[in-house]
Amino acid sequence: MTPPAPAELRWLAADTWTLTRRTLLHWARQPGMFAFGLAFPVFTLVMFGYLFGGAMTVPGGGDYMEFLVPGVLGLSVLFGVEATVLAVTNDAAKGVTDRFRSLPVSGAAVVGGRGVADMANAALGLGALVVAGRAVGWRWHDGAGRAAVALALLMLLRLAFVWVGVYLGLVLRTPEAAVVVQILVWPLGFVSSGFTAPEHMPGWLGVVAEWNPVSSTITATRELFGNPGVPQDGSWVAANAQLMAVVWPLALVAVFLPLAVGRYRALRR
Repeated sequence: MTPPAPAELRWLAADTWTLTRRTLLHWARQPGMFAFGLAFPVFTLVMFGYLFGGAMTVPGGGDYMEFLVPGVLGLSVLFGVEATVLAVTNDAAKGVTDRFRSLPVSGAAVVGGRGVADMANAALGLGALVVAGRAVGWRWHDGAGRAAVALALLMLLRLAFVWVGVYLGLVLRTPEAAVVVQILVWPLGFVSSGFTAPEHMPGWLGVVAEWNPVSSTITATRELFGNPGVPQDGSWVAANAQLMAVVWPLALVAVFLPLAVGRYRALRR
């Protein structure tokens, strides 16, 4: 296959930025909804930390808030799938997607613009959670370099879920059908190591939680931040959480990125 020419790459980058800017302008015109999206994970952190934290125990000991913050960081990345799916289905339901298809715009630029905007939103959301976490006493203990790696792993997982969300949005096509994603995403989030350790779950459920891609990233970030709750005698996947925090997202991107671009190109008016 002939590689794209430099001029084609420049047009692709320009179209991607134009469509990214479209989403950013929508957020600027609806600051209330945008601010609520950033604040919701913070509310979740405060609610679980202060309402339920006194009844929770951390394997190996330690402060539950320090255990919880990496969990909420990981879950905020997962729950961002819902926003991606809703945005894509809204465009499809309003005919915006069909109008894009009638223009001389690359399908990769359309889905890429959505992806870039959602990654920017994820970066802001993680930043807000880090500030909130530090305000309630959470700290990283192994240096800024390892903390930066932890945040990079969270962004890598969000990148994977962006393409999952774009593909599902193009398949579902209507905002009403997007409720299906909520039904799937929330159990996936709770059956993870986000709020409680898999060791505290029934045996079979703990195994499912350990092999959850979100759990791998959460466990890896706890280890990199120097926070409590990292399994000492867990399964292979728990012992190799940092490796799996890279493998899982790359596998998801390898599957869903081409599916998303192919689905967009295959749409029929």
